[in-house]
Amino acid sequence: MDPITLILTALAAGATAAAKDTAGTAVKDAYEGLKALIKKKFTDQGKADSSTILDKYVQKPEKTEALLEDELKDVGLDKLKDEDEIIKLAQEILKKGDPKGASTGKYEVSIQGSRQFQVGDNNLQHNA
Repeated sequence: MDPITLILTALAAGATAAAKDTAGTAVKDAYEGLKALIKKKFTDQGKADSSTILDKYVQKPEKTEALLEDELKDVGLDKLKDEDEIIKLAQEILKKGDPKGASTGKYEVSIQGSRQFQVGDNNLQHNA
């Protein structure tokens, strides 16, 4: 799974889990940590306004996904590797929400020399 898809999927899963009373504190903590790291990345790159898009994505992902995807790419999150903390938190959220998928490697990040690609379930690609 590419880093952007992983992050977007984890944000959506984390928002869903956090809205439920049954979600464990580990998932909620990982979700809040992921959002905080992304917001810090936006601020560090001089894109503090992008935090608003992140907040809107959490509320209505279907309407703001393309905007947030562009903002995540603009700050370089599409180039993250498995060892980066943002990726680790995103994987943690998804592993706790989908242990079966995690055990098959569904949420592992691997990109090598690709220009355009899609990996995962129910993908949508926007070409500029």
